[in-house]
This record gives sequence, C-alpha cells and structure tokens, in this order.
Amino acid sequence: MKHSMLPGIFAATLAAVSWSLSFIVPFVIGRYSLFDFALVEFVFSGILGLVLLRRDAAGVRLLQPRDWVAACSLGLIGYVGYFLAVMGAAVTAGPVIAPAFVGLVPVVLGVAGNLRQRSVPFRTLALPLSLAAAGLLLVNGSGLLNSAGAPAKSLLLGIPLALLAVTFWTLFGLMNQSALARRPQMNVGVWSALIMVGAGLAMLMFLPLGLAMGLFEIPRLGLHWDLAGPLLMWAAGLAVVSNVGGATAWTFASQRLPVALAAQMITIEPTAATILGLLVHRRWPSAAEVIGMAVLLTGVLIAIGVFTRANALPVPAAAAPSSLRTSGSSATVRS
Repeated sequence: MKHSMLPGIFAATLAAVSWSLSFIVPFVIGRYSLFDFALVEFVFSGILGLVLLRRDAAGVRLLQPRDWVAACSLGLIGYVGYFLAVMGAAVTAGPVIAPAFVGLVPVVLGVAGNLRQRSVPFRTLALPLSLAAAGLLLVNGSGLLNSAGAPAKSLLLGIPLALLAVTFWTLFGLMNQSALARRPQMNVGVWSALIMVGAGLAMLMFLPLGLAMGLFEIPRLGLHWDLAGPLLMWAAGLAVVSNVGGATAWTFASQRLPVALAAQMITIEPTAATILGLLVHRRWPSAAEVIGMAVLLTGVLIAIGVFTRANALPVPAAAAPSSLRTSGSSATVRS
C-alpha cells in the first residue's frame, strides 16, 4: 500500500539529531569517565525500559525467551558497544573525525539494506551514495588536517574505534531488521523497551570487569551533586531524549521507510554532531567541512527523491518488496 514518506523522513531526522548529542558528552562531564557516563545512562535507560514494559504487561506475556535474547543482544551492540566506541573515538581523535567516520554508515548500510530488500535499482543509488562518500572524505580530510598537531598514537587509536562504531551500527541495523522481519507482529514499543533493558543489563554485567580495570571514576569521586551534577543530568537527559525519544522516532520511521533510505537519513547524525563538536571547541568550520556537510545533505535529498519517486510508481502486489506490502518489517530500530 502506498503511503507518504514525509512522516517517516521527519521522524528519522529527529532521531538522528537526538543521537548526535552523544558526540559532545566527553566534553561536558568533567572529571568523570565515559564509562561512568555509560553506566548511569544505560542503567537509567534500562529502568525506563522496565517501566515501559510494565505498562504493556499483555504484550510482555506474549514474548518468548528468544525474543529477550535477540533484543538484549541488540542492546549490547547498538547501545553499549556503539556508544563506547564512538565516544572513545571522539576523545582520542577529536570532535570532527569521529562523526565523519560514522558517516560511513549510510554508505555501508545503504548498500547492505538494498541488497536485502532491493527497494530501488542500485544505479539510482549511485549518486547519493557517491555524494555521501565524497562528503565524508571532505569532512574527514579537514579533520585530519585540523588534528595534525595531535599525537599519532591518538589517531591510531581513535580511527579504529570510529571504524568499530561503524561496524556496530551496521550490524545493529541489519540484525534488527532481520529480527523484526521474523516477528512481524512484534509491538515496536515493546521491542524498543526490550533493547533498552538489554543495554542496562549489558552495562551492569560489564561493571565488575570495568571496576577491576580501574575504568570508573565514580568510586573515587562519588556522586555528590556539586561534582556529579553534569554527569547525572546529561545521562538522564540522553536516556530520555536519545534512547527513548530517538528509539521511538526511529521505530516510527522504520515502519515507513525502506532500509536503504533510512540509512541515508543517518547522514544527518554525523552532520549535526560535527556542528555540535565545533560549537564545543568554539571554532568556525573550515571551507572543506562546510562543503563536506553540504555534499552529505545533498546526497540525502537526492536519496529521498529517488525513493519518493519509486514509492509513487504502481507496483504489482506480488512483486512489491515487503516494505511496501506490510507496515512493520522494514528499516531499522536504533536506540
């Protein structure tokens, strides 16, 4: 059944912007570590997930053990793994390189998603994907120049962490789409809440190892409000805005957009994150950064046009991809 993509596009944009807030966390939490922040945020997210599940007890009773396992695995990859990787990249490689590398996600996930769903011919995606790659190169090249004074060791650690974040994001998108395709009747609110619970559990399971490795500062600094206020406020805020709000918006978009188009919308996240990072560092973007972000956004607009035209064409029901025949098995749910 044909439907307007505009609500899904708007929801995906809101989700991407909410996720971009994570890139400035390392610069606002003071003396606490990223692990402290992740612990507070994801435990709080898990509690919110439990509250949401309690509100839908009837839906929870229908869940099978394999549903919990699948969702918790997604929470580990898409919440904890991705967050720690991208935050580590932001700290070690700077505020530009980390979101620029995450810009690879639209290219990688767009190709993988279209291979799976065949929403549009690949030749129609050549231009937007090429623009995404070119924009990434421009922004990342500028970031490398601006980071020329940084120790090589920092870049050698930060860049692999950024690539690891790309891997986690792509795995999450593909695994989540596959999981939902096998569960066409799954309530998306329950599914998102399950993923949040999985993220909280994953972080709690990591806690003993992290304490043994000395990764947490909370035992030394405590949680007195005068010192921990920014940590607690940002963790609670992102748990609500990025995790709950972002997941809800992305779930809404997931019901209305093909995977390949949803992947292109992710470009907005590194673009917004680059702008936020520059604001934190109180500097103007370079010409290459401006051009790169403009190229990335142009690719998004072209991709929207490609899928909008494809959505407007008459498609025989027997030949239509699943994303056009059903309302709950396309795209991804990102938390």
